[in-house]
Amino acid sequence: MKVLVTGGAGYLGSITAKALERAGHTPVVLDSFLSGPRGYVGDRIAYEGDIADRHLLGRVVAEHPDLEATIHMAARIVVPESVEQPYEYYRDNVAKSLEMFDALTALGKPRIIFSSTASLYALTPQFEVTEEDPVDPTSPYARTKRMMEMMLEDLAKATSLRAIILRYFNPIGADPDLETGYHLRDATHVVPLMAQAALGQREAFTLTGTDHPTRDGTGIRDYIHVWDLARAHVRAVEEFDNVLAKVGAPYTYLNLGGGHGVTVRELLAAVERVVGRPIPVVEAPARPGDAAGAYANADKAAELLGWRTELSLDEAIASALAWGEKRQDVLGYP
Repeated sequence: MKVLVTGGAGYLGSITAKALERAGHTPVVLDSFLSGPRGYVGDRIAYEGDIADRHLLGRVVAEHPDLEATIHMAARIVVPESVEQPYEYYRDNVAKSLEMFDALTALGKPRIIFSSTASLYALTPQFEVTEEDPVDPTSPYARTKRMMEMMLEDLAKATSLRAIILRYFNPIGADPDLETGYHLRDATHVVPLMAQAALGQREAFTLTGTDHPTRDGTGIRDYIHVWDLARAHVRAVEEFDNVLAKVGAPYTYLNLGGGHGVTVRELLAAVERVVGRPIPVVEAPARPGDAAGAYANADKAAELLGWRTELSLDEAIASALAWGEKRQDVLGYP
């Protein structure tokens, strides 16, 4: 099966492309290379350009008429940056995605698997969330994702477009061969920051937000090995029509997570356990747009995709640390 992967040169996109290949499928990458390294594409079929470029999308489909689905991962994703640059986030995430959805539908390629986020869930007392729980996105980034979800709902009701919307929790780690991993030069995600502190690449890990309404005051998340996340996308591609037939609707939502809430302090202790030494820490206020967090009830993904996480938190941390030691050789910066 041939699958278009937008953002296929990014962290998640490149690893998902590898998972597709491992399962016998052919990824076709579309990326602007705004942030994704060109080297992450490898020898895969790839197109450089904008997701809203209708001429380019037409060319991709003309050259690959056997495309079965699109995994839409291309997006701006940094929460504090979205607070500072809301226009860029709404333009690139929302407006350009709308153009792409319409173009793909017109080209007869209406199957969309969309990378959404769990950061849009409203705070619940138990922190565990299902797909039916209310949403309350607290940052421009999260709001762009919710807007794209609503666009897909409306388009699916009115046109031939069909969508499986995957709400991610917190992917960590690298691909199994340590060929690609988290690549942003100025890390903003928690495990890369902890890894850099553990490896002596930064003076300390800054623990942002210590007064959240959680068991220890730090944010609670559901950390999932990125390879497990990539595997879920493969299952979504393979089971696309079956999933929508089972739910009896033109779109559906699926949580992807391990089903275990881990606070930042607990994650820090786990990283220290894996590396075998303490990590220097400084505390700071929560960043703009940060939420207390949530963790997944992933029963629906288990039922419809036959998917559960297989790799442990310690394995995910070990993968992230191994990538942290190698990434300068691959990317040219720590």
